[in-house]
Amino acid sequence: MLFTITGNDGMASLLHPWCAAYQASQPETRFQLSLAGSSTAIMALAADACLLAPMSRAPWAQELAAFRSVKGYLPTGIQVGWCGYGPRAGAKTPPAIWLHRDNPLAGLSMAQLAAVFSTGSPQGDTTRWEQLGLSGAWQHRRIHLYGLRDDGKYATAFRRTHLDDRLFPRHYEALPDRRAVIEAVAADPFGLGAVGWFDAASFGDAVRVLPLGQQPGDFFLPTAESVQAGDYPLGSALTLWFDLAPGEVIPAPLAAFLQLALSAAGQQEIAERSTEAEGYLPLNAAMLLAERQKLALLAGTHQGG
Repeated sequence: MLFTITGNDGMASLLHPWCAAYQASQPETRFQLSLAGSSTAIMALAADACLLAPMSRAPWAQELAAFRSVKGYLPTGIQVGWCGYGPRAGAKTPPAIWLHRDNPLAGLSMAQLAAVFSTGSPQGDTTRWEQLGLSGAWQHRRIHLYGLRDDGKYATAFRRTHLDDRLFPRHYEALPDRRAVIEAVAADPFGLGAVGWFDAASFGDAVRVLPLGQQPGDFFLPTAESVQAGDYPLGSALTLWFDLAPGEVIPAPLAAFLQLALSAAGQQEIAERSTEAEGYLPLNAAMLLAERQKLALLAGTHQGG
């Protein structure tokens, strides 16, 4: 059997040992890996060019729409871990909101964040620092917003996922790349910047990551502990995507590979790479159980009781 995999390039360090472990028990299986980035994953799956599509981010809306237009339904995914935590020197911090080191803001709930970064929030738009409880030099100043261009990639996914698909406000300044966003925040004590995957070590302590949470006052930085617990709202999942038509069950070879990734040995491969640049983290016990149960249902092996 030829087992084809197309998607995220960084996940090669996980996929190669998983493939080797699979072949140890299924020596007749040959693997063909084409790992050129997460942007290739869903498109290859839609074109029947692969059996499995690994990604270290959520699929963008246009990727899902393209898959649906071909198949008539959406792809199915099994989460196997998390990608990234920090900030860490020499490694990219996962998606985050950045602010100037002198800004005293303690954190934001996701509802507050949406009111800041979008227009038309049900609770009203937040445009001044005093609305977030800041006083002194910040009290009467406008919040300056920086981010990437709303071009169907990160900024668009951020807007659709975390801002209820509302538009960025008119004072949102779209910049050409992540470095430009961080540089703008480093020079502006009244600014907030939204970017994904950036190593800000070169800025020293000029900027910091803003703690975020689902509830007001219950904020988290993207530490390994909060990402793995699912507490950091912008954490990036490691997901293995595949094509499964409604009412069908996962083919046995694919189910076996997914079971391997969720096994103790498969999760250990992820844990052993937690200190590397990608910062992979295995699932915690509760999430691992949930994904195993989901897989059993999709594979038709779930036992009621």
